[in-house]
Amino acid sequence: MAAPTDPTPRTLPMHVARAIRNDLPAVAEATVAAIVVSVPSYADAYADTMGATIENAVQLALGGFLELATTRGAAAADTPIQPALDGAYALGRGEARGGRSLDALLGAYRVGARVAWRHLAATAVGSGLTAEQLARFAELVFAYIDALSAASVAGHADERTASGRVRQRVLERLGQRLLAGGTVEELTAAAARADWTPPGTLTAVLLPASRVRGALALLDGQTLQPVDDDLSVLLVPDGEGPGRAALLRALEGREAVVGPPRPWWDVAASHARAARALELGFTAPGTAALDTQQRLAELVLRADDDALADLRAQVLSPLDDLPEGAREKLTETLRSWLLHQGRRADVAAALFVHPQTVRYRMGQLRELYGDRLEDPRTVLELTLALA
Repeated sequence: MAAPTDPTPRTLPMHVARAIRNDLPAVAEATVAAIVVSVPSYADAYADTMGATIENAVQLALGGFLELATTRGAAAADTPIQPALDGAYALGRGEARGGRSLDALLGAYRVGARVAWRHLAATAVGSGLTAEQLARFAELVFAYIDALSAASVAGHADERTASGRVRQRVLERLGQRLLAGGTVEELTAAAARADWTPPGTLTAVLLPASRVRGALALLDGQTLQPVDDDLSVLLVPDGEGPGRAALLRALEGREAVVGPPRPWWDVAASHARAARALELGFTAPGTAALDTQQRLAELVLRADDDALADLRAQVLSPLDDLPEGAREKLTETLRSWLLHQGRRADVAAALFVHPQTVRYRMGQLRELYGDRLEDPRTVLELTLALA
């Protein structure tokens, strides 16, 4: 007994293909009109020459389908030929450049597929296509359009990625320009070229590169990242007032060193402060970020270690001839006396000694220093030396 023949034709009948090809301009026009109505973000785009471009793209896509269906066989008709794929890919990139979202693009494909199929099916049925042939035709049409939409999605994604890299490089260069410094006019012009709106202030943050991604997710979207090395730099907008506390919370546990807020065009000064603190080996308590605004006195005192050592030797020289133990006790007492502004009870409590011991030691110090302990300049120098 002979095997049954496959009732599904391997190609579209030529007379059906000719009828569909004759209708392609009208199908493309109807498809574009439906997209404009159903996907609002395309309305403005199609107000100019974009409408004709999309009509041509639709004709190219459907024309490619018909070529495959009539020359290579229906089994291959769900695999677009390269020109159609290239056109769909380019369409996706163009939509990304035009600022339209992937949702809008996919919405346009859904609407286009529905409208195109309605017109193609009407033409095919009117040309004598059977129900079985029509079902197979529908399957091929939608598989083909799915492949085209996938190409457009890839183009859209690639353009967004490429644009994102370009944008990132532009902002990196702006951040580097800010760190290099310049006049307000020069930096304002650089910000304008980068299409970056300056905030009131910027705060420089130094942190390990491995901690940057998590930090950026919690920081202002206008944050600049001019340096991305083992030690990264972030320039964070509006890190003063209430924003300071939010910034420090976002950086908790990230080994960050936070400079002071400065006018955006002077962020180089904030960076210099943070870098200086790191250079001097300052560390934050626990997991908190190191806030240089809370370590100003130490930063001032350690700005010139040699000068501080010379000052200490100079102001403590009256104690040089004492035995080491006596010198240490009197130095400790003098420091506490300065910190507690001469309140004997407070000095005694801080040193865990009797107030009479404090009286005795201060008597020794007055003999050594004379009336210099009443001189404001000497008091200032001793305070700095013993801080």
